[in-house]
Amino acid sequence: MLELQELGEELVALPADRLRQVELPEDLRLAVEQARGMARQDDARRRQMQYIGRLMRAVDPQPIRAVLAAVRGDSADETATLHRIERLRSELLADERLLFTIASRSPSVDLQQLRSLRRAALAEQEQGRPPRSQRALFRLLREIDRKTATPGGGADDERE
Repeated sequence: MLELQELGEELVALPADRLRQVELPEDLRLAVEQARGMARQDDARRRQMQYIGRLMRAVDPQPIRAVLAAVRGDSADETATLHRIERLRSELLADERLLFTIASRSPSVDLQQLRSLRRAALAEQEQGRPPRSQRALFRLLREIDRKTATPGGGADDERE
């Protein structure tokens, strides 16, 4: 029971967009949302967390654990994906021709946006500025990767 309550604590701590990814029964989702609205760590929140732990008994915890592991980066698949995207970003910064390879794999990608982010990231590197465009490029490459990884190629289950 304590393990389920701790799992509930992690659910409450999740960002709202990640929480929407998790399949939860409506009563459990409502209880988690109510706990998220409780700012103070008092007896009411403790009782709410116990209630969430009780509701969790009726739910299969494996899918929840998998989503939480991916959020924490514990998942080996998630870590490998992030490393692959980082390598892709580095290769793209080194060679502009990689843009066309990305476009051939994902025809709906905005090449102009990729190209401009690449140019801005290179300019930031040269000038020693913070890597804002590199981060934006990484996020865009991750989004493209998620879209191509979903069944159907373009139906994005993610909420971004």
